[in-house]
Amino acid sequence: MIITIIYRLLVAFVLFVTLWNLFTEKNLHKQMNAALVIIPLILRVLMIK
Repeated sequence: MIITIIYRLLVAFVLFVTLWNLFTEKNLHKQMNAALVIIPLILRVLMIK
């Protein structure tokens, strides 16, 4: 149970940093790359496989 909580917190942190990068980045290609990374991270935070 504690491992799951730590895992979800870690993924949520990576998701937050990626979202921050998405909105602060000016290069369109990097924004698109961040958007593609965000999709599986959201699914992992919600524990949907």
